[in-house]
Amino acid sequence: MADRILFIGWGANVRGREARGLDVFDQAVGFYGRCQQEGRIESFDVILLEPHGGGLAGYIELRGSADQLTALRQDQEFRRILIDASLIVDELGVVEGFANEGIARELALYREAIAQVPQPAG
Repeated sequence: MADRILFIGWGANVRGREARGLDVFDQAVGFYGRCQQEGRIESFDVILLEPHGGGLAGYIELRGSADQLTALRQDQEFRRILIDASLIVDELGVVEGFANEGIARELALYREAIAQVPQPAG
């Protein structure tokens, strides 16, 4: 089970570039589907949000191991898709995160750090 995620979020389309935006979206979904079929990632989800007055319009969550996601980030097609997307949507962001067993490991590190913080007297 995947312990890492790659969150790719975006805001509104740049006006006048909506058609190109659909092309890039289709390319991205096709690419991630092939990556899943080839075992390069474990799985992915695409989420489109209703208009809500915030900056996030949708996101794609890629799931896999740290090694899988690191390798994916170096892939030329992945990078090209992100460059294309950066030209047609606002607020494009790519953030690594943790899931499943990865959460337990991160919380253990956090607990260790908390133990080093002096507690207030009282």
